[in-house]
Amino acid sequence: MAAPQVTYDDVLAARELLKGVIAHTPVVHSRVLSETVGGPVYLKAENLQRAGSFKVRGAYVRIARLTEEERARGVVAASAGNHAQGVAFGSGLLGAKSTVYMPEGAPLPKVEATRGYGAEVIFAGHTVDHALRAARRHADETGAVFIHPFDHPDVIAGQATIGLEIIEQLPETGTIVVAIGGGGLAAGVALAAKHLRPGVRVVGVQAERAAAYPESLAAGHPVMVEPQFTMADGIAVGRPGDLPFEMIHYLVDQVVTVSEESLSRALLLCLERGKMVVEPAGAAGVAALLDKPHAFEPPVVAVLSGGNIDPLLLARVLRHGLAAAGRYLAFRIRLADRPGALAALLRRLAELKANVLDVVHERVGARLHLDEAEVLLQLETRGPDHCDDVLAALRRDGYKLIFS
Repeated sequence: MAAPQVTYDDVLAARELLKGVIAHTPVVHSRVLSETVGGPVYLKAENLQRAGSFKVRGAYVRIARLTEEERARGVVAASAGNHAQGVAFGSGLLGAKSTVYMPEGAPLPKVEATRGYGAEVIFAGHTVDHALRAARRHADETGAVFIHPFDHPDVIAGQATIGLEIIEQLPETGTIVVAIGGGGLAAGVALAAKHLRPGVRVVGVQAERAAAYPESLAAGHPVMVEPQFTMADGIAVGRPGDLPFEMIHYLVDQVVTVSEESLSRALLLCLERGKMVVEPAGAAGVAALLDKPHAFEPPVVAVLSGGNIDPLLLARVLRHGLAAAGRYLAFRIRLADRPGALAALLRRLAELKANVLDVVHERVGARLHLDEAEVLLQLETRGPDHCDDVLAALRRDGYKLIFS
């Protein structure tokens, strides 16, 4: 390995720059995850950070280290939202004009928050990689300084201060679980944590629909993939950064992927049991713990990397999470089209203690016989066993159930 571009001394210097600027976020014990894993589990609550995520750390350090002449030219960045807010926030504190390119469809709260911190927002393309290319063109054409979201030593040094805090807050940490998009956070956390505690394991987590690192690590160099849609927009990056990739290759012990269902279950658990509002990317570490709880040596610290979630997405994800957890059930049911049939069905569901959330009653349709009706039901249940009991009882009663 060549001489490192980011050193432990760089991390200590970054911490000095960040004093009085960022919040020293807590490490919170999670009883439910501790029971799941079989040992202590803690949550590093970067969702409580200023501007709503860890990104403000690296963005501020990068902008603070610019010369006065560079800051006078302004800065430009690309982001799905969290880096955008970090750059806008840091630029405002340091007196630099900021322009941020965001993908079309970026979450509205992130867009409005970025504007609220003083940045000009321009939409470009449908992915972070498209926005990155547009931001680079802007820098070339205007002379503004490009603030990369993950592939720069100053940015990584800023994110690495999380690793310092984790080991100082919990010196006996056995495993740190952290989301990976471009890789700046995981690279920095691994650098700082392993310097203070060489035996600590660092596990990176990617959304399986936007997982460039497994393929890149297997190839030995960054590989471009085309991210599919994922609710974890904050880590939907198609190509690892060159510098983060090199550091992760040597410092991160394992990279795993998680499904959309796992992300939604993790977000639900954070909200319901941890009382933490976390965006899907921020819950990736928790999703990995839920998928394979015995694969992580405790004490475990999962980094909740951000909390900037669109309320509309939150509502959809929570419903998805309830379904994944077996507490939300949706299906169609055929019944005779006669007076009292629907009322009898609803009474039966009440007897089974299933809470009816929504009912759509269809009496006319190409797939229905003249004496049939179809009901679309959405039910709240108490868990997977209750779901099975409800469905089994309805089948015993002679109802025809349709799942589609």
